[in-house]
Amino acid sequence: MTTTLAALLRRPELGLVVRAGARGLDRPVHWVHTSELIDPVDFLEGGELLLTTGIGAGRTRSAQVEYVRRLHAAGVAGLGVGTGLTWSRVPAALATEAEDLGLPVLEVPREVPFIAISKAVAAAVAAEQYAEVTRAYQAQRALTSAAVRTDGANAVVRQLARRLSAWVLLLDHRGAVRTGRAEHAEALRPELARLRAAAPPSSSTFSLGGNEITVQALGAGRRVRGFLAVGRQHRLSPTEQHVLTTAAALLTVGFERSNALDAAQRTLRTGLLRLALGGQHELALSVAGELWGDPPAAPLHVAVLGGTGRGAAIDLLEDRGDALFHADLDGELVLLLAEVTPLAELREVHVGVSEPTDYADLGRAHEQARRALGAARRSGAALVHFAELAAGGVLHLVDESAARAFAESLLAPLLAHDATGRGELVTSLRAWLGQHGQWDPAAARLGVHRHTLRHRIGRVEQLLGRSLDSADLRAELWLALRALP
Repeated sequence: MTTTLAALLRRPELGLVVRAGARGLDRPVHWVHTSELIDPVDFLEGGELLLTTGIGAGRTRSAQVEYVRRLHAAGVAGLGVGTGLTWSRVPAALATEAEDLGLPVLEVPREVPFIAISKAVAAAVAAEQYAEVTRAYQAQRALTSAAVRTDGANAVVRQLARRLSAWVLLLDHRGAVRTGRAEHAEALRPELARLRAAAPPSSSTFSLGGNEITVQALGAGRRVRGFLAVGRQHRLSPTEQHVLTTAAALLTVGFERSNALDAAQRTLRTGLLRLALGGQHELALSVAGELWGDPPAAPLHVAVLGGTGRGAAIDLLEDRGDALFHADLDGELVLLLAEVTPLAELREVHVGVSEPTDYADLGRAHEQARRALGAARRSGAALVHFAELAAGGVLHLVDESAARAFAESLLAPLLAHDATGRGELVTSLRAWLGQHGQWDPAAARLGVHRHTLRHRIGRVEQLLGRSLDSADLRAELWLALRALP
């Protein structure tokens, strides 16, 4: 820390004596400035020990009081008054006002030149700067050595916590704790969300729960790979900020290197999955077993995931230890699973699951899972099994938008007729087909006479230009009515 007024008082060669404001002697002195101006405020930055022989302080009590008040408002660390020239001793009015304001006043004997005090402070500042540079250099060396260890990220976090005397958290891009005390993570989430939206390197410093916290986003380019958070009771100094930046850079390199490896593995997984789906499952299983352990034994299920929570889904399944092989394929995440029960725990995803299969029939099972995923997306369901889908009828196998377009096209003449208010042909056709073409039950369901219903169905045939005696037309019309909202 920069030297203080108390430290200067402990130097006997300076001969300084406290005449007021003793309670403020622990103030740091950033520099020494000599001035005989009546108002030297424009030439001050704050934190100086201002030295004067009293020429500018004035001879009247009111002038001296105003002089002290100006210096106090400017934030000086203290006032050094040289005696033996203008004043034989520090004026009582000046000392009294300084005491009331808590501004330290030091008497400088005639035989002590002001330059001696300036040199003492300059030497202390230089020593502190050298010590800061040395500490930063030692910290950088320690962090670099930690980064090349096998547990590099953990070692860097531990070293940073020791160097800064602070708690340190390393989090992934989702905010999950990788290293450090997890109890601090929840309070950081709002700030992580803000930094996640900004391009790294970005950082934030704020007060929370009695701690001064600094969070640094990690990553190259515009993508955030993780976060480094540091907290303690007082803010980091500029040198400590530099040490934190060094640690963030080393961790970013580790994240990017890990990301490059992950990208290569994802590409390899996708290639192996394409081989397996294309009939080369024995080769794919052999390579996958060497790299990641044996995939699940047959019979197995193919699951296809869509949605924003795919990464979290893999983390959850891997944490549980469920045997799986996963790969990205055409913008979807494909899983090979021995058990599908854990899929019910997933959030923020839609999942389609095939019927049980063996590896020789993976292609068909993958298509089943994709169709089930399509149904899950259309219905908003989290999880759909193909077996349930097949039992639900042919409409569940057809894309909703395509089915609706087909229905609106086939029924267009009837819809246009009903829109004029001249009848209820669509409703009548639905009831008639639902009763297998039986007039009396259909008329009773509609609450009309059977002759009225016959007239309406005849009008339907006229508008469609086709006879309802055709079984194919009846089937198409029934599907169209089912697909119509």
